[in-house]
Amino acid sequence: METSKKALFKVLLATTVVILSLLFSFANADIHQHEFSVQETRITRLCKTKNIITVNGQFPGPTLTVRNGDKLVVRVVNRARYNVTIHWHGIRQMRTPWADGPEYVTQCPIKPGGVYTYRFTIEDQEGTLWWHAHSRWLRATVYGALVILPKQGSHFPFSQPKKDIPILLGEWWNKDIIVIQRQTQFTGAAPNISDAYTINGQPGDLYRCSSQDTLKFLVNPGETILLRVINAALNQQLFFSVANHKLIVVGADAAYNKPFTTNIIMVGPGQTTNVILTADQPPARYYMAARAYASAQNAPFDNTTTTAVLEYTNLRSGANSRPLLPQFPAFNDTNAVTSFTSQMRSIPKNNIKVPNQINENLFFTVGLGLVSCTPGPRCQGPNNTRFAASMNNVSFVFPRRTSLLQAYYQNIPGIYTLDFPPVPPVKFDYTGNVSRVLRQPGFGTKLYKIKFGSNVQIVLQDTAIFSVEDHPIHLHGYHFWVVGQGFGNFNPQTDTAKFNLNDPPVRNTIDVPVGGWAVIRFVADNPGVWLFHCHIDSHLAWGLAMSFIVENGKGEKQTMEPPPPDLPQC
Repeated sequence: METSKKALFKVLLATTVVILSLLFSFANADIHQHEFSVQETRITRLCKTKNIITVNGQFPGPTLTVRNGDKLVVRVVNRARYNVTIHWHGIRQMRTPWADGPEYVTQCPIKPGGVYTYRFTIEDQEGTLWWHAHSRWLRATVYGALVILPKQGSHFPFSQPKKDIPILLGEWWNKDIIVIQRQTQFTGAAPNISDAYTINGQPGDLYRCSSQDTLKFLVNPGETILLRVINAALNQQLFFSVANHKLIVVGADAAYNKPFTTNIIMVGPGQTTNVILTADQPPARYYMAARAYASAQNAPFDNTTTTAVLEYTNLRSGANSRPLLPQFPAFNDTNAVTSFTSQMRSIPKNNIKVPNQINENLFFTVGLGLVSCTPGPRCQGPNNTRFAASMNNVSFVFPRRTSLLQAYYQNIPGIYTLDFPPVPPVKFDYTGNVSRVLRQPGFGTKLYKIKFGSNVQIVLQDTAIFSVEDHPIHLHGYHFWVVGQGFGNFNPQTDTAKFNLNDPPVRNTIDVPVGGWAVIRFVADNPGVWLFHCHIDSHLAWGLAMSFIVENGKGEKQTMEPPPPDLPQC
């Protein structure tokens, strides 16, 4: 009897501790309310003045700083002339898919004059994410940082840095980005390359008319600085470095990793990387800089370099004012990229393990293709064709009548089909000589349905249908383990044995290696309709995407919330 009383007391005590910890957690969670005014703003770069679309007149847009467990309420007012949506890149959106943001996937766009309020909670995420427009190519200028600090009373898994600086890498075009998009869609050719790259909206003093506005970051000797590097570029992977300084990589895509030291990082479009820099060099001015990693053979790209200045506060007056430039790899140095990415190792969390038993084993080819057409102004791709892109030879077509999530939730027929192929319809030498017959994909709004709780593995295989190329693939509503990467064609017999199931990196956007493959795993624990796509916007516009439906589970915590009353309608 006495033993049973003691056991009951222990259970009650444990339950009380759990309840108190939850109450403490909720009590310390904040609600952050913001208003985003999407509007035209006049701005001057590279000697030219033009109107761009911004949030609150800022370029880049405002940085949102929250803590793990906080709730965000962002009222978006569209005062611009284009439809718009906002995507919270990397946020899990647990049970709130209506707040995810991709146009025609989880919502219809906010029309000019319209208003929509995004409401969501940060759940078990810390680090650096970002937000951006997910409508047309507006994210060229509509983007900002989303910084997630640890909960009150918790700490970084590394020493607190003295300074904390978001570094947003972008692309700049002198021409209106919507005009460029329309021209690309009309001609079927590749888009014009950018005129500059930017750091926090400024090109830097290696460009015309830019010296006066080059960003300067002042540091004291011995200080540690946390740089939150975000690649917000529309179409380009980027190398990033700071002259003469080592970078300690401590996180990526809002997940901590085992620290390692490097001179250079490579950040794909959509990805974030947190690095710690120590101001341990002789007092001077040093460039932090970014330039292209260009993996597609013979494809034109912007080969310029964007810069900002890291300046020591104890710099002697009259000292050489010309900053030192970092040494970069060659533009196409895939070995340098592999050397960097292969060092990524996650810090495993208690009770969260990489799934071993797989319920859904999927194999997706990714790459560009060509569509035959009658020679003329709408056929200006290679050899009088139009560019297309696909996964498993299906070029994704976005609906226009309603969003995919509304169609699924409200059982609206005729919007999509559930026949996206789980494996390539035709097997071929993916990275070798590809038959011309395979160049032209089919088109459709094809989705793939997954049961709640399934353990999912996806092999992402680059193809040489047009040309091998590094593709940054982003999964909405989830993060995932990258259990393996390699070059050539994925071989399940030999490559599976090399998987890292102990401490694989955790990402929300994975760069599939040029002429190679990447394998990701995740647990389907978040119901909704989730876009899976290349984060190079020209590739997305050509159809390099698909969408998953993850069905509701059982109970409130496994079921998506109903649509909000102010959800935009098409």
